[in-house]
Amino acid sequence: MEPIKAPDLANPRFKANPYFFYARLRAEAPVFRTPVPVGGMAWLVTRYDDVLTVLKDERFANDWSPRMPWVLRRFARPLTQGMLNKDDPDHTRLRTLVNKAFTPRRMEGLRERIQNVCDDLLDAAASNGRIELVHAYALPLPVIIIAELLGIPARDRLRFYAWSKSMVEASSQTRILRAVPNVLSLFRYLRRVFTERRAHPQEDLVTALVLAEEAGDKLNEDELLAMMFLLLVAGFETTTNLIASGTLALLQHPKQGDRFRQDAALAESAIEELLRYTSPLDLASVRCTREEVTIGAVTIPRGELVVPVLGSANHDESQFPSAEVLDLGRDPNRHLAFGLGAHFCLGAPLARLEGRLALTTLFRRLPNLHLAQPPESLRWRKSLVLRGLEELPLNL
Repeated sequence: MEPIKAPDLANPRFKANPYFFYARLRAEAPVFRTPVPVGGMAWLVTRYDDVLTVLKDERFANDWSPRMPWVLRRFARPLTQGMLNKDDPDHTRLRTLVNKAFTPRRMEGLRERIQNVCDDLLDAAASNGRIELVHAYALPLPVIIIAELLGIPARDRLRFYAWSKSMVEASSQTRILRAVPNVLSLFRYLRRVFTERRAHPQEDLVTALVLAEEAGDKLNEDELLAMMFLLLVAGFETTTNLIASGTLALLQHPKQGDRFRQDAALAESAIEELLRYTSPLDLASVRCTREEVTIGAVTIPRGELVVPVLGSANHDESQFPSAEVLDLGRDPNRHLAFGLGAHFCLGAPLARLEGRLALTTLFRRLPNLHLAQPPESLRWRKSLVLRGLEELPLNL
């Protein structure tokens, strides 16, 4: 059997369908050492049970800052100070300060606003018999909602998308360097916002973060910047991918698409299955071994980078029978699309609600949607950790 050759994990052609490669890794090399652009060599962990171990085991630290690319440490240090890169007690302190803003009850209070935005976007986009779903619907919906939550003026929302795009697509040392001006522009903008909110508090999440205090603790400036970056990027990037990739999956599986249109009670389980099947976040945040760790037959030395592959775990046949089959009624469905453990995605309730309303509204209002071009010709984004479409042209 030929040795496994590591692909470019950020290549759009690979992102179009990474699951054949992941299946081979699970079968032949479930803990696979490969080059990654963010830190030299890393171990990809691909089986469901092993991914669970990495996500929950304290032997795997989230703080891998000593191994980060020098350009990130030098020019974008605040981005290394967020919850994703912190372990306890710092992680618990940071999460506690922001947790109250993302309770399921508070997210459910956004239902009417999200529904209105869905309808407004479709009114504007679906008037000429064709729609490019990503930029007309899947992207602006979560951008609008997270910007309103944070208190970002409407005139600045597209700037955040441009800044975010350059950073999440920084899949090589060169691209990271090119993204530095956008990172610095974002920092300058946010610092001005922090100054303004301290002087003139408003009813928004930025003000809440600036003034946040729990047990006498507050966010320092770097932590504020990191938190805002995380909320902005995580607040729309993965949801955009869920809406667009979920639409594509439903159109490619007509029987499941018909189930989705006809059975309103299926909406909740459908979103869970689309999260599993499309895995908008392909790779979890990088971990670093605190000590020598053995996973299966592989011993990973201390100080090594480890990457849990959520997209692979979500397609593991040992956990999900007929994993390559889209089944909107799948139960149980213990997918890992939002991670697990202490670093479980803070915005999961919002992403679920936005995805559910966006897709049910889209297929209710436009029941004759179909692809405007062959699925194999669709362009996928160049990104190491995300999996999403550049565009999704549809005929109505």
